[in-house]
Amino acid sequence: MPRASIPAGLHANVFNVSIANLKMREFSPTPKRKYQMSARAEAKLATRERILEAAGSLLWQIVNERSSLEDVAKGAGTTVQTILRHFGSKEALLEAVAQRASETVRRERAEAPIGDIPGAVSNLIEHYERYGQMVVRMLAEEHRIPILGKAADHGRELHREWVIRTFEPQLADLDRAERERRIAQLVLGCDVYAWKLLRVDMKLSIPQTQATLVELIQRLVGER
Repeated sequence: MPRASIPAGLHANVFNVSIANLKMREFSPTPKRKYQMSARAEAKLATRERILEAAGSLLWQIVNERSSLEDVAKGAGTTVQTILRHFGSKEALLEAVAQRASETVRRERAEAPIGDIPGAVSNLIEHYERYGQMVVRMLAEEHRIPILGKAADHGRELHREWVIRTFEPQLADLDRAERERRIAQLVLGCDVYAWKLLRVDMKLSIPQTQATLVELIQRLVGER
């Protein structure tokens, strides 16, 4: 059977197009499509952040059943269905709020200078001035509300880690038993209840509170 001839004026390489090339061209994302996907991802993340912000501001009302997901949705400018798509349940949302708060605390507390007692106390007091009252309230409710108990346990772990990291130069030369005692003493001296006793109950100023804690810690570690 004779081969079909190529019409005049056309070259054979005009038809040299593979199926793979066609598929590549058909399905490769265009810059516009990539931009749309990125915009959707950013919008989804922004919605999630608004939900977490709204839930965080209503945390106490939610855990005490005085606010609902409808209130969170209203505060976030979204719907309950959207909240459930992001988090699955109210409990999961509250856990995400607690995790977000924990990450903020860890990041801010990590700014404390290592081995610098006045600098470390300044970092600590700045943190407690912002969150201390909320932490004290959480500790008062931790045995009644499981999710707060879980957050409190995590906070205690974080606080101990902060003490060990921040005062490592003062702990370095101690034997194991003395090191553990000194860590316990520093955990106690830097605890939120020490701040509450000085600032709230005794009504000391921030500089007075800072001076008191600096002197206490210096005496604990043998520095003057």
